[in-house]
Amino acid sequence: MAAYLCAPAVIHGEHSVKTEEIVAEVHGRHPEAAWAPRVDGIAASTGIETRGWMLPLEAAVAPGRGSGPGSAGPVREALIREGFTEQDADRAVAALDAVPAPQTVQERTAPAWEAVQSYGERAARGALQIAGLDVADVDCLITSNSTTPALPGLDVALANRLPLRGDAMLLPATQWACVAGTRSLALAADLVAADPDRVVLVVISEALSTTYQPADDTLESLIVRLLFADTAVAAVVTGRPRPESVLRLDASWHHTLPGTQDLHRLETRADGTHFVMDRRGPRAVQDTVTAMWEWLRVRYEDDPAAWHPDVLLAHPGGTRVLEYMEQTMPAEWPSGLLRYSRDSYTTGNRGGAAVFDILRRAHDAGQKAGSRAVLYAAAPGLTATALEGEWL
Repeated sequence: MAAYLCAPAVIHGEHSVKTEEIVAEVHGRHPEAAWAPRVDGIAASTGIETRGWMLPLEAAVAPGRGSGPGSAGPVREALIREGFTEQDADRAVAALDAVPAPQTVQERTAPAWEAVQSYGERAARGALQIAGLDVADVDCLITSNSTTPALPGLDVALANRLPLRGDAMLLPATQWACVAGTRSLALAADLVAADPDRVVLVVISEALSTTYQPADDTLESLIVRLLFADTAVAAVVTGRPRPESVLRLDASWHHTLPGTQDLHRLETRADGTHFVMDRRGPRAVQDTVTAMWEWLRVRYEDDPAAWHPDVLLAHPGGTRVLEYMEQTMPAEWPSGLLRYSRDSYTTGNRGGAAVFDILRRAHDAGQKAGSRAVLYAAAPGLTATALEGEWL
């Protein structure tokens, strides 16, 4: 399978949003919620003090530009028919007009889509610079963005913005979500295996802050508010080693759990995109972790030495699964394999961009040539992809 990965470019959301700001907004909007007394404790338990968004918090909580029924509308006429004087009807309609309307899907996602494209372009150019390549060298572009769906998508947007050659292959994946980091690399590895001279550019740009829905009053919605960060990442994959290559990818693994498609999902409603969580999700993700351990065990069962990775770059979506991974690793494996995953998570869940961010942190910390790495991610579905390789 051998494919060669250059260090990724990572562009964090430029607007810093503190957890205390989110907590204050939630307290002010939902003071009577059953979970209101627990907000501070839940926020502290995430371990996230700040996260970067492509747009400021004010953009997420602002009222919509639409108004109430309108003084000339059917509501005023209906009130008059029911016996209201014209003056009283005007006052009632004016009061309704003053009630803030929620943002529409367009109001919420249109600015984010513009940001996703801009951040994606910056990441793409950064990745090409890191790899010592030009835009004209790109033979294939793989893109992923799940939170701002559009047609044409991010692939076509970047093909025009960069711009790419007209014969470059475009492969968009709008529904990979959290598994985008590992699955895009697995696909890129397959593409360069078929043609070692091919240059593949991977770009993942996610505005997960679009799932921040102020009106939601469920406990799960509170958790979504606290977790997500916005990030764009990009990296170059080639079929032959380059001076800039930092990791060789040797094998990939895919796993999908049947009957789990409803555990975590995105829903588009009148006021935008909602990320719906199910409390059974972490346990299901743990099942994919167990399956990955078995893949690695079988892959190295004939190894004369006691094989183990030197670093584990894992995006399972939360601290509970990170803890489960540590608890279920073979006892002889060294501790601290997930340190870069934990470090990344302290500034938010980056969805599909997470594994590239974690990889960048590991690279910047310095890895010895020959060190073995395992990359893992799971996504709504529930589906997971892992890769195994060696630092160069």
